[in-house]
Parts: sequence; structure tokens; C-alpha cells
Amino acid sequence: MTKEEITALLSTVVHPEHGCDIVSAGMVEGLEADGETVRFTLALTRARDPFAPAIKKAAIAAIDEVFPGTQITVLIKEPAPKAVKRETPAPVARAVKHIIAISSGKGGVGKSTVTASLAVTLSRLGYRTGVLDADIYGPSMPKMFALEGYLPVASGHEGHESIEPAERYGVKVMSIGFFIKPEDALVWRGPMATNALRQLMNQTAWGELDFLLIDLPPGTGDIHLTVIQELGIEGALIVSTPQQVAQADVLRGISMFRAEKVNVPVLGIVENMSWFTPRELPDNRYYIFGREGVAPLAEREGVELLAQVPLIMGVADGGDTGEPAALTEPQTTRIFEELANRLIVKLG
Repeated sequence: MTKEEITALLSTVVHPEHGCDIVSAGMVEGLEADGETVRFTLALTRARDPFAPAIKKAAIAAIDEVFPGTQITVLIKEPAPKAVKRETPAPVARAVKHIIAISSGKGGVGKSTVTASLAVTLSRLGYRTGVLDADIYGPSMPKMFALEGYLPVASGHEGHESIEPAERYGVKVMSIGFFIKPEDALVWRGPMATNALRQLMNQTAWGELDFLLIDLPPGTGDIHLTVIQELGIEGALIVSTPQQVAQADVLRGISMFRAEKVNVPVLGIVENMSWFTPRELPDNRYYIFGREGVAPLAEREGVELLAQVPLIMGVADGGDTGEPAALTEPQTTRIFEELANRLIVKLG
């Protein structure tokens, strides 16, 4: 059994999408064959190639058919992430001291609820605060701040036309939701969504702010990269629930921010819905989504668990009535004050 023979066998394995064999495509690297073992690296041409498992299986089968009993080791190598070009910071970035991204790996974990309560808390502590609702397909901030009827107006600002943000509870708010009816669905492809977000970032007249919180859509994608490219993001907070399915997505979020060409510090994790506390039994805790929660994951990843927010009826009520729970629920108020102070310390 020689390297030439193994190479010939691997030349019979074709990538289903490209229609080219894996040897000609340059996907076989570091091939070693010593008579009893075969070892090589399958170098994928794109990250998370869905055909990778099938190609690996076909390669092993092709060798095993001719040389049965051979010990075959196939390593998978994904391509290095593409460089993210950092543009000149948008005008807003030059007028804001701290720009923080609020992210979540999946929807439904309360990311927007956390963003709204953190924003009003920072405002109450005396910091000039704004919220940019970057969740283009599911804008929540108009509802969270009882601003659904707000109609943005244009004004001259620093020699160009700007959009005036809404303001509630001392927080300036801008959202794509101000430009559409609540019942309308945004059927936009990626470039349209990112262009709309780019306009909100560049044309909103924020003025001088201490904090601008960016409420990102769930997951990872074009919108996240647009924000990272064009705004000087200082750090990211990741929101999760205690459930294992949510934590798997947290890992993807951490990986995105830590990627070499993104390189945005993860300031910490906020665990939402950590336990259920009935209004009539404020000292009771029921861990309906799991007791261990995010803490073990945070420790493994070297990320601080900055806050645990309980599931309280007032939190849901506040989201529906446009009055963030940090303003009305004493327990939630205290938790978000601690979160805000920890964030301030981290940012120096």
C-alpha cells in the first residue's frame, strides 16, 4: 500500500456540490500511508460544509474496499475565517463613550427585555443612554418602551439630514419598528436588512451618550458583522436561559465574538428566567428550566456570569405595557443595578 495508491483511490471520491474529486480540489492534505495505517486531513473549502461527513465516509469506504482492515484516520480542517474589514466608525461611534452589543444565540430568551431594563437602569444611575434596535426582522423596542405610535422626524444635524430618536424614561430609542406598522412583516433579503440598519446607525441624531446598547437579532449573521464593522463595539453581553438547548447557542455566540477577525470582548453572560418566583411567595424559587444553569458553561469558557434574572410576572407585564421591570419590580431593580454597576466597573 503506497501513497500513490491511496491517492488514486481518493481521486474516486467526488464532492457532491462541486462535482470535482477531492484530490483535484486540493482537499487532501498531509497524506501518510505506511502499510497498516492511513492518515490524512480533509481540508474543507468552506466552513461547516454539510457534505463533510458524507465525503469522509466515502473516502474511508474507498480505501477499506481495496485494503480491508487498514486503520484510517481522517482529520477535518475548516478554512480560516474571512477577514472582517473594519470600516471607518459611523458618526454615532464618535459621539458615544461605550457601545455594547446585547446578543443571544437563539430567540425567546429575553434579550430585548434585558436590554430595555439595563438601559433604563443606566439612565437612572445618571448615564446618558440610548438603545439601537438592530433586530430588523423582529423589532421589540417600540413595544418595550410604549413608543409604538412614534413617528421619526428628520432634522438638519451637523450639515446633513438626521433622524431624531424617540425618548422614554431618559433613554433615546431608535428602531426599524418606527417606520413600519406592527402587523407588517419585513420580507427583506440580507442586503436590504443590513442597508436599513446602516441607515439607522449613520443617520440617527444620538447626540452625546455614555452608553449605546445595540439589541442584536438572535443568532449570528450579516447584521452582526455589519454592526461590528461599522461601530466601535467595546464589548458584548450574551443573554441565555438555563436550558441546555439555549446554552449550546451561547457557545456559538461566544465563538463569533472571539473569532480572530472579529475580536470583540465578551463582557459576560446574563442568565434570564433563572428561576420562577410567585408574586405571593417572593422568597420561593422554582427552577423550572434547570438548576445548574449557565454557571458551569461560563466557568469553562472563562466568561463571567454577571447576573441571574428570575422569572417574575412583573417582567412579562412590563414588556407588554411598555414599562421595563427594572422600574417597577424591586427585586428586578436591584438585580439590574448590580448588573449595571458590574458592567461599569468592567469598562473602567
